[in-house]
Amino acid sequence: MEKCSDKHRTSISRFLHNDQWNASSLEKAMKELVIHTIYEEAERSGKPILCIVDDTIASKTKPSSKAIHPMEAANFHFSHLKRKQDYGHQAVGVLLSCNGITLNYTMIMYDKSVSKIDTVKQIAEELPTAPTSSYLLCDSWYVCEKVVNAFICKGFHTVGALKTNRILYPYGTKMNVCEFAGKLIEAKCRELFHLVTVKGRKYYVYRYEGNLNGIENAVVLLSYPAKSFGKEKALRAFISTNAALSDEEILDLYVVRWEIEVYFRDCKMKLAVDKYQIRSANGIKHFWLIASLAYMIACFESKRYNFSEGYHLLSQTIRREQISFIFDYAQNGGDKSALLENIA
Repeated sequence: MEKCSDKHRTSISRFLHNDQWNASSLEKAMKELVIHTIYEEAERSGKPILCIVDDTIASKTKPSSKAIHPMEAANFHFSHLKRKQDYGHQAVGVLLSCNGITLNYTMIMYDKSVSKIDTVKQIAEELPTAPTSSYLLCDSWYVCEKVVNAFICKGFHTVGALKTNRILYPYGTKMNVCEFAGKLIEAKCRELFHLVTVKGRKYYVYRYEGNLNGIENAVVLLSYPAKSFGKEKALRAFISTNAALSDEEILDLYVVRWEIEVYFRDCKMKLAVDKYQIRSANGIKHFWLIASLAYMIACFESKRYNFSEGYHLLSQTIRREQISFIFDYAQNGGDKSALLENIA
């Protein structure tokens, strides 16, 4: 828009900041389209719906204390990628997926007025009940009683990562995941672990089934890469509230969570969701909404609902239209100088 519009860039900022256009109706329509597409596919195929949740940071430079109009709603957030506090805007993203179709459902600015846990709980409450046995896929931050129960009410089990300080009750004894794994290693109980192959990689896995604080009868997998068995820093834990799943099924489902990382990368690299220079929080939210619409349009452009493929097809269409216009202009005897002046 900024490159192609003949209006000054401040006009775009005013448009984004202004509430005269109905952003809430656009957001509602996009959500309804995603739900219709994904839930219809679940009913047709009988495959589970996957609700994938995570958050990302749009990093910004911390403003000077003398700044008169700093960006609104920016704050310090812990970045797992940088392993330190990062200044900027944090977004909670949600994807819905079924049988290979993955669409962006929403992107919400986290401003600390509502916790991320409550934000995700509200998302669960607004989703229709799943027509098939379905799953929430998330990292360890969102594996808590409030979120798990909210999704259970809508027919979604949880498959997620688990912090290694999470409390378990093996054999009626209270200990955290790391302590329990350490005791298994000390007792040389390697035979209790078995090899599982996920995406061509081998892991030694121990299966625990029982209660956690606030979560009843869940499966917890203690996992080590085959070449790092017994090393404390290599320990990873995963949880499934569906005890009927095998270890392979749990880990295969969790791997699908990576799709939201690809989504965040595409949004930042192709749609500039972290490159904006808008000061108002309202304007930033509207910009993210328009970027989400662009992402969705690209997905629907592809027969396979693939963003990268759709983005490429749309880019090709635009280039063809540009070349076609110039060719037709020249064929009709158009004046080169007038064309260049118009472009400028």
